[in-house]
Amino acid sequence: MSDPTRHDLLQRMIEESKRMVAFTGAGISAESGIPTYRGDDGLWNKYDPVKFANINHFFKQPDYYWNFFKEVRYPVIHRARPNKAHAALAQLEQKGKLKTVITQNIDGLQQAAGSQHVLELHGNTRRIVCLKCGQCHSMEDVYEQLDTRLPPLCPDCNGTLKPDVVFFGESLPTDVLEDAISASQSCDLFLVVGSSLVVQPAATLPVTARQHGARVVIINRDPTPLDGIAELVFHSSASEVLGCLV
Repeated sequence: MSDPTRHDLLQRMIEESKRMVAFTGAGISAESGIPTYRGDDGLWNKYDPVKFANINHFFKQPDYYWNFFKEVRYPVIHRARPNKAHAALAQLEQKGKLKTVITQNIDGLQQAAGSQHVLELHGNTRRIVCLKCGQCHSMEDVYEQLDTRLPPLCPDCNGTLKPDVVFFGESLPTDVLEDAISASQSCDLFLVVGSSLVVQPAATLPVTARQHGARVVIINRDPTPLDGIAELVFHSSASEVLGCLV
């Protein structure tokens, strides 16, 4: 009898799991047409993160961010659709296998695929929050302002609007991070999908899971610093690996 393939091994690990957690990064959404931040074609090569993604610069020169939002962020997010990997994770949740998705992504595609229990470590760019009255607005409503008003203002109180995402210089939401750590500590299978595992503190979550006895699987096109702790590693497309499992 021949040895099982790595896909067969992954299938078996998922079937044996009772408390599976998935951790997703930019690589899964890149397959839906959303650019990653790092790498040869990453956003950091085209836009200065000190200006584009720093909270101090956002308040100092908000027009810089909102021009980026108008020209790049909104069109890309607006046309993006969940891919096979997003759909596979949603189906695994519906089957009762996947308990939680922890994501570094801010695009909302995992929820659009049907996932219900998603922990967003870095927020969601589809939500725009008023820093004065606290009201949330859709990115579509805010986008409509940008032809006539820059920066946009809250339609309810004329307060400052900010995308509900974590900028450089801001801390991750404590409650979400605590829930992510708890999920990592209690899972028996930790599946990394499309993360380079270099952004802290999120990159420590696979280590936390491993230290608490979970099996770790990494699916990412490029090698990661944590490949050595994984029981199974795929340097492949997330859609190719996950799409054939469910």
